[in-house]
Amino acid sequence: MSMNLNRIKGILIQEFFITLRSFEVISDIIIFPGTTLILFGLLATYLAGITNITVAYSLLMGMLLWHIITIVQYSISVGSLWNIWSRNLSNMLITPISLFEYICAYTFSGILKAIIMITSSAFLIKIVFHFNIFDLGIANLGLYTFNLILFAISFGMVMLGLIFRYGTRIQAFAWGILPIVQPLTSVLYPVSVLPGPLQTIAYLMPPTYVFEALRANVLNPHIIQWNLFTISLGENIIYFALATWFFIAMFNQSKNLGQFARLEG
Repeated sequence: MSMNLNRIKGILIQEFFITLRSFEVISDIIIFPGTTLILFGLLATYLAGITNITVAYSLLMGMLLWHIITIVQYSISVGSLWNIWSRNLSNMLITPISLFEYICAYTFSGILKAIIMITSSAFLIKIVFHFNIFDLGIANLGLYTFNLILFAISFGMVMLGLIFRYGTRIQAFAWGILPIVQPLTSVLYPVSVLPGPLQTIAYLMPPTYVFEALRANVLNPHIIQWNLFTISLGENIIYFALATWFFIAMFNQSKNLGQFARLEG
């Protein structure tokens, strides 16, 4: 599939200025994650003093890595909402840009924001709370990040497809559904803590295996949990294929029903 980098660059420039001039975006991808990490950093410091330090470390690292999902998914789904709110979506979609380029641009924007946030947060956590994310190992961090980004892209495309199809009346899905999913992915605790039926659901979530691997790597940082990574990747591939099909189906329905015109009416 061909890709025009200039068209992707155009969307990225738009994203840059929206991010720079919007307090809502700055709050959602910088202030809120930063505040959450400070809170969990204080909690981890407290737990490290009264219990096993590995529990505290797992808690803080899990919350840090979770923000990879939130920021990438947010960029994909909320990025389009800005165009809807400003009545610019139709203008963008009548240009030669393809759906592939459109999704790639917002995905790249989200990944870049996530890298900046994680890097700066890791530095802050190291200086203030003396927890070093790189103790998990570079290879493990790379595998975690890849799987979490792939899940975030799939989730974001599903949310975007729903917004395109049903309009701004469900726009809260863009930031309101993921917090409901979070408890089922065992970010802060082992899957064994969940009730039996919820454990079954948890194991259907690719991030669950990432966070289970993280907890295992806190004790053995130089060992790659290949079994957990493979299961997570396999589920991610299935979800990505389904999310792509769903997004294209919703997009085509929106065109056929004239939904894009109503979105900016």
